[in-house]
Amino acid sequence: MTKNIGSPERLIRIIVGLVLIALVFVGPKTIWGWIGVVPLLTGLTGWCPPYQLLGINTCKK
Repeated sequence: MTKNIGSPERLIRIIVGLVLIALVFVGPKTIWGWIGVVPLLTGLTGWCPPYQLLGINTCKK
């Protein structure tokens, strides 16, 4: 499980994930906000399974 997400993209994923999760508690309060767990986890780990399958790597070497 090598990192395949660069720092700027990781930051964006973390922010988007937190915003989506916040929608569960404030705003429309729908279950769809929990989809934010996916970008949050990929941002925190720096690894995205679809990127690996497609051979995409935005991480600087």
